[in-house]
Amino acid sequence: MNTIFRNSVLSVAGLLTAGGVVAAPAVAQAAGPGADGGAREVAVQYEAQPNFYYCGPAATRIALTAQGHAPSQDEVAGKLGTTEAGTDSAEETTRVLNEVTGGDEYETVSIGAAAAKPEHVEKLKADVREAVDDDRAVVANIMGTASDVDGVAHSYEGGHYLTVTGYRDGGDTVKIADPYYEGQEYWMDLEVLADWTAKRGYSA
Repeated sequence: MNTIFRNSVLSVAGLLTAGGVVAAPAVAQAAGPGADGGAREVAVQYEAQPNFYYCGPAATRIALTAQGHAPSQDEVAGKLGTTEAGTDSAEETTRVLNEVTGGDEYETVSIGAAAAKPEHVEKLKADVREAVDDDRAVVANIMGTASDVDGVAHSYEGGHYLTVTGYRDGGDTVKIADPYYEGQEYWMDLEVLADWTAKRGYSA
């Protein structure tokens, strides 16, 4: 099993990135809700974080591009109040997502436990499906180590932000756009993501 370990003791936001900011082509969008066994993705512009503490701005920016907004990561960082200590919480990403899009569609969901309970998993599934079906992405504030469907472990012991851009299997599997380094996208079981966000929260 390939394992990617990242040393995240420097900040709550994330770790040293492996490269600069690089824009990637927009992600293709599936036919719509219920297509391909209940699969759908939103079109986003991926851009990796340029330093160890910009995962919050990068993940938030990826989500904003799903709705046609493409501010710079520096602009988003300014709105979030991001410093070298990172971005405070999902409350901040929710606030900025609503501020930039000019609406109030996003809300913060906090689990506040060591592991997600079944009701938390169902809530996350419903939130991801609702957001993606509405052409929005979800920003998750995660902590710890989790493995994707290919068995690759992603470790952020100091915390990290990433973007959920799609789902399949009716919502039991979700697509992650992880801004840690250029082009890092993968699929993950929803229950695994729920546990990953349990100590933090998400904006959906």
